[in-house]
Amino acid sequence: MRSTSRTEAVPVPTPAASLVFTTVLSHGPLTRLEIARRTALSSAAVTKAVRPLMDAGYLVEGADEETRPALGRPANLVRVDGGRALFIGVKVTGDEIIAVLADLCCRIRMARHTPVTSREPGTVLASIAELVRELLTEAGGFGVEVRGLGLAVSGDVDRTAGVVRYSPFLDWRDLPLAELAESVTGLPVTVDNDVRALTVAEQWFGAGVGLSDFALVTVGAGIGCGLVVHGQVVSGAHGVAGEIGHLSIDPTGPLCYCGNTGCVESIAGDAAIVGRVRESTGLPVAGAAEALELAHRGDPGAREAYARAGEAIGRAIGAVVNVLGPQRVIISGEGLAGYDLFAEQIRDAFTASAFGTAAQCDVMTRPLPFEEWARGAAATAIQSFIGSSTSPTRSRSSDDAAEPHALVRK
Repeated sequence: MRSTSRTEAVPVPTPAASLVFTTVLSHGPLTRLEIARRTALSSAAVTKAVRPLMDAGYLVEGADEETRPALGRPANLVRVDGGRALFIGVKVTGDEIIAVLADLCCRIRMARHTPVTSREPGTVLASIAELVRELLTEAGGFGVEVRGLGLAVSGDVDRTAGVVRYSPFLDWRDLPLAELAESVTGLPVTVDNDVRALTVAEQWFGAGVGLSDFALVTVGAGIGCGLVVHGQVVSGAHGVAGEIGHLSIDPTGPLCYCGNTGCVESIAGDAAIVGRVRESTGLPVAGAAEALELAHRGDPGAREAYARAGEAIGRAIGAVVNVLGPQRVIISGEGLAGYDLFAEQIRDAFTASAFGTAAQCDVMTRPLPFEEWARGAAATAIQSFIGSSTSPTRSRSSDDAAEPHALVRK
């Protein structure tokens, strides 16, 4: 399998250079004056940072066809050359592995899917290696190297060590995934929690662009939360910051697999909803799709299960907003298929639990397929490649917020 040089990287040896690069990556193309304004750097500092990046071909002048400015805009725009490097991102679920080939601007060039036939680590690694092999072959047609591989896995993931401490849906414990994946792919590997990886992509390229503080709440098989505080994706001292799925909101509630009772996930996760629907209807509901169908047909027991889930999610969002005060909360995940069944409960519970002006936080939905989660994994590989987690949000103006592309406000 083709490998890549582990010594070549974007030449961003200083925090200023890293800030300039990530700012252009997220907001570009920009003039040097706009870069200085957004980063709060001097013009001289911007020039010093831009020069080596342009010499290496990672930054170029002029807009490409996809980002060409309107007539009359300045011609000396600086942008990232997306075609300068490629990256592979992989999202591992309990049922499927999704892999994407992305460029340096994290635009998906192609995607591959394969089912998980066994959750045994060796089998999953073999499947990942096969998907990577296919995408490396496809990458050959672009004429540039694949510079990194990002893996996104649910659960407690130590990105620095490259170790999956505990992934409940895969039943993995203390797995040195980065080391193992590097050995079978020959690529530099970044491993991160899947929700944090998706948060990186939203911060750089999605609904979090330009925001210094936001939260991404995911609903589905699990209930997760990615946090950006003062422009930094937060993992916490122990790597589990944002685990709102394990906020205990009902001391008399159901037992959670984590050992506590009344956790948000034990009420609002897919398995919890399915269990509640089975209990209330007496029907042998096979999974989330059947539970959703029953609820959409108007079954009162099924609808009650979703309403209860919505209340739990709304209270959890209220807790996040009260503690961190984000500018925006983005709700995503496969569980949005049932959003119409619990949107009102989320909104009411959030409003009731949010303190004072915290209730003014912008809460929005953003449906994202699993390919976008794999894109998030690619974003972490890009982040590692440029050698920094610096956020492009030091300076923010009223026009910095992301356009609400594909966003559904409730």
